[in-house]
Amino acid sequence: MTRSMETKQLGKTGIFVSAIGLGGMPMSIYNRPPESESIAVIHRALDLGITFIDTADSYCKDESDKHHNERLIHKALTSYQGDISQVIVATKGGLMRPDGNWTRNGNPEHLRQTIKVSFEALGGAKPIDVWQYHSPDNNYTIEESLTPVKEAVEAGLIRFVGVSNFSVEQIKRAQDVVDIVSVQNQYSPWERQPEIDGVLEYCEQQGLTFLPWSPFGGRRRHQNLEDIPAIAQLAKEKGVSVYNIVLAWLRSKSPVILPIPGASKISSIEDSALAINVQLSDEEVRKIDRAT
Repeated sequence: MTRSMETKQLGKTGIFVSAIGLGGMPMSIYNRPPESESIAVIHRALDLGITFIDTADSYCKDESDKHHNERLIHKALTSYQGDISQVIVATKGGLMRPDGNWTRNGNPEHLRQTIKVSFEALGGAKPIDVWQYHSPDNNYTIEESLTPVKEAVEAGLIRFVGVSNFSVEQIKRAQDVVDIVSVQNQYSPWERQPEIDGVLEYCEQQGLTFLPWSPFGGRRRHQNLEDIPAIAQLAKEKGVSVYNIVLAWLRSKSPVILPIPGASKISSIEDSALAINVQLSDEEVRKIDRAT
């Protein structure tokens, strides 16, 4: 049974997706759950009306395991009994996982190759919905790195393009090469850079969807949300989780924000989906702002 979920437009594409998405990373890195559990999480997200799923070629344990999360998502989608025609999968390329570490690789030849593998991993039957350049690599210009991406759009391998971990100036340079629909930067109660570096404001001006990664502060910090009194108190008053409060806070920051909380348990994505119903007043938002 699919519940009605609030939607918002992806960039200026005319395509509407769920106003809260699902981040796939926890299903494919360290301590990942059994595949059957991950597939159940994705199916539950779809049941809840979530139609935006974020992944990356580097959501894996190491280089030998590359594209794990993309293949997992494809398997979950193809085994789902309901309608998946509205589902948008956004993947990324440009990070490597040698020995489980994270390193950048903006080599155009590497990106050309990983786009092809991502296309196959996601089924190979239609263009990648959204392909995002994961993080700029200082060894190559943005123009060099995005040239194979533009080629892949023209060749029908990619439908829409996004960028991740980009400054305003870098976004502008990317837009000179290829149309951009989304920006994925870190944004949480601990990491409020997008509010001050101009990226959020620029996304609003340009009609770009802003995808905040690590909305709960990542695996080390997410347990500490209870320690922020303003967040814990609001959660108690509204009878919701601290995670709901954070997602509602992010959503209140800008109409272009689409949170993509990660999940590896059914209970986690069920809880995140409930945040759609949580409204914060301006004063409550200011209270969280002051506390963080």
